[in-house]
Amino acid sequence: MLQIRDILWGFLYIACAAAIQVQVTPTHREISVGESKFFLCEVVGDAKDIDWFAPNGEKILPNNPNVQVNRNDETTSTLTIYHADVDDAGIYKCVARSGDKEAQATVQVKIFQKITFKNVPSPQEFNEGDDADIICDVVGSPVPFILWKHKGVRIQSNKDVRYNVMDNGHLLIRGIKKTDEGAYNCEARVMETGEINFKMINVVVNVLPTIRARQSEVNATADMGVSILLACDADGFPEPAVTWAYNNVILESGDKYSLNDDGSELVIKDVIKVDEGDYTCIARNKAGEMSQEVSLNVFVQAKITYMNNQTATEFDDEVTLTCEASGDPTPSISWSFQNRMFSEGEQASWTRPDQYESHDRNIVVRSHARVSSLLLKNVDFTYAGQYLCTASNSIGQDNQPVYLEVRYAPKILGVVAVYTWEGNPANISCEVEAHPGASVTWFRDGLQVPSVNTTNVKIYSKQSNSYLEVSPESQSDFGSYNCTATNAMGTESKEFLLIQAEVPSSPEIQQVEPFSSSAVVEFDEPDSFGGVPIIKYLVEWRLDGHGWTGKEYDATEDLTRITIVGLTPDTIYEVKMSAVNGKGESESSAAVKFKTGPIPSSEAPPLIVTTSMALIGEPSAPKLEAMVQNQGNALKVNWIKQDDGGSPIKHYLVRYKAKHVSDWKPEIRMPHSSEYVVLGGLDWNTEYEVRVVAVNQKGKSEPGILSFRTATEPTTMPATLGCQCVTYSLAALLLSTSLTALLF
Repeated sequence: MLQIRDILWGFLYIACAAAIQVQVTPTHREISVGESKFFLCEVVGDAKDIDWFAPNGEKILPNNPNVQVNRNDETTSTLTIYHADVDDAGIYKCVARSGDKEAQATVQVKIFQKITFKNVPSPQEFNEGDDADIICDVVGSPVPFILWKHKGVRIQSNKDVRYNVMDNGHLLIRGIKKTDEGAYNCEARVMETGEINFKMINVVVNVLPTIRARQSEVNATADMGVSILLACDADGFPEPAVTWAYNNVILESGDKYSLNDDGSELVIKDVIKVDEGDYTCIARNKAGEMSQEVSLNVFVQAKITYMNNQTATEFDDEVTLTCEASGDPTPSISWSFQNRMFSEGEQASWTRPDQYESHDRNIVVRSHARVSSLLLKNVDFTYAGQYLCTASNSIGQDNQPVYLEVRYAPKILGVVAVYTWEGNPANISCEVEAHPGASVTWFRDGLQVPSVNTTNVKIYSKQSNSYLEVSPESQSDFGSYNCTATNAMGTESKEFLLIQAEVPSSPEIQQVEPFSSSAVVEFDEPDSFGGVPIIKYLVEWRLDGHGWTGKEYDATEDLTRITIVGLTPDTIYEVKMSAVNGKGESESSAAVKFKTGPIPSSEAPPLIVTTSMALIGEPSAPKLEAMVQNQGNALKVNWIKQDDGGSPIKHYLVRYKAKHVSDWKPEIRMPHSSEYVVLGGLDWNTEYEVRVVAVNQKGKSEPGILSFRTATEPTTMPATLGCQCVTYSLAALLLSTSLTALLF
C-alpha cells in the first residue's frame, strides 16, 4: 500500500516533470539550549546541489563542528545542530540547484534558554558611603526581567531614590549605609514562559575605622629605667588592625617596644630623651585606614655634669667654685655650705660657719644657662670644707659636693682652764686647726716639756690635737702651760692653766615632803663644784637625840630630789646633806627637821571632798631645761610642771627638729609622771628646736620651747688618757645649749 506522501509526490512529479521542489521537515522547531536537533531537506526533481544557509546568510560548510550538513543521497540533505546555543537561533534555508533551476525552503529555529545566573558573587562588600553596584548577571531566552527584594520587600526606585535597578539588572544603592547590610534577593522572570528563578546575595558594608588616643600627650622621665604606655582605641567593620609608627617606621615588638595582642597598646621600654616625639597609631580595615598621633614628652632629671674643687690661701682676694648641670626642663642651680643656702643674685658672708652676715658682699652666686659659679671673696680659713651644688628641675634634683681647700696658719682651740688635784692626772688639750697640718710643742716657763728630768708629764697626739698629761705631785706643778703650733703658713701659741681643785660647797635643802614611812628631800646643788664634777651626795637622817643614818646617791645632771625610806610613821626626824667630788667631801648642810605622817587607817570615816567651783582649763606650758649628754650629740630635756588647769596632767607630747629643715621628727608621747626625755643621735654642730606640750582632759597647753646647738664632732682621745677631771672654757660654753623657754 503506497504512502499518501509518495502518491502526492508522484502526482507532483507528473504535473511538473520539468520543475524542482524543496521541502524542509519540520518547518519550525523549538530547541532548548544545549539540546541537539536535525532537519531534513527533501528535493523533488533532479538536483545537482543541495546547500544549507545559516541565519546570517552564509553557506554552512561541512567542517563546522556545531552545525553540520550531510548529503544523504541525490534528493536529501540533513542539517544537524549540536548543543544548541542562543546564537544558533534564526531562519535556516535549504537551496537545491539544477542547471539554471533553483528551489528553496526554510525552517525557523527558536532556541529557548532557561534562566541562568552567570555572575552573582556573594558576599559582595562595599565601603560605607560608597555607591554600591550589586552585581546580578542573568542570561535567558527570552531575556528575563529582573526585580530586587530586601527583607522580603520589593525594592522600588520610585519610593526611595537611593535605589535604582539598572538596565543590566544590577542594583545600585547610592551612599550605602551600615543599616543597608543584609541579604538581597535577585529574582529573574521570563514573562513568555512563566519561568522564575532567584539568587540570595549577602551584602556586607565595611565601615572606615574611627580611632581615638586614650591620652593625646604623655609625659615620661628619661634615664630612670621606666617604661611608658601609649594607647589608642579603634572601632570599625571589619575590626581594624592597629599598628604604630614612629618617624614613618612601623614599630614591632622587640627589645625596645612591645605591643599587646590587638596592637592598641604600645610600651616603650627604658625611656630615654631620643624617644621623645610624635607616635602615630594607625587603624586599617577593608574600608581604609585612619591615624591618630600621640605626643611623648620626655623630661630629663637634673644631673650635675661638672664640678671643680679649688685650693686657696687664707686672705686671698677671692676664689671661684663652678658647677654645671644638664636636664630638661633646664635646671636651676643653688649652693649650700653648712646649712646655709645660696642662690643666684643672693649675697652673704660669714666670719664663722654658724654666723652669717648678709650685706658685705663676700659671697656672690652667678648663673648662666646651665652653669653656676660661687665667688668667695676675702678668703677665710672658715671657708674651707664641702660645698654642696644642687641642680633641680620639676623632675628631680641632683647634688654633688665641691671641696674648697684653704691653707692657713695654725689656730689653737681647747679648754683654757683644767682642774685637778695632787696625784690625779689631768689632760690639757691643745686642739689645733691648721692646713697643712702643724707640729705642736709644749712649754713651761719658757722650757720645753717634758724634759728628761720630768716623769709626771707626758704628751699624747691624736690627729691634729696634742694632749699634755700632768700628774701633779705638788703645788708647783700647777700653773701655766704653753702650746705652740707651727706649719708652713705660720706659728700660733696659747697659754693653758692647770688649777688646783677644791672640795665642793654644801648643797642646800629647800624642803622635805614627808609621808608615813618615807620623805622626799628637795635640794639645790652646791654653789661651787670645786672645779671638778660632783660624784655623789651623802644624805643623813636621824631621830631626835639618836645617831645619824646615811646613804650615798650617785650624782646625775638633773638630780634635785632624793627619797629616803624606812622611816617610822608619825615621828620627828632631821636630815642633812653633803656633796662629794674627786677632791673630797663638802661640809654638811644645815639640818632640817620634819615629821612623818600617820599610818593610813582603812576604817576611818570617808572624807567629804568638796569640789572647787573654778572652771577646769587647759594647763600652762611646762618650763623646759636641757643638758647636753656626755656624747655631745644627745640632749636630756627636763620639764617642770606648771599650773595643771585644775585637772591632772594625762601625758606630755614632745616634738623636735633641726631648724634648717621643715619636717618635725615623729611625736614622742611621755607618761604623766615623766619629767624628762633624752633625744639621741642628733646631728653634730646643728641647731635644734624642741617643743613640749602638757595635756589634761580639757586640752593641750601652749608649748614650752627650747632651742640649742649640738657640739662640734669630737675626735677620740687615747684610752690611756682617762682621768677624773673636768674642763671649762668659753669655747665649750659656745657649743653648749642655748635655751629659750616660752611660758604661757
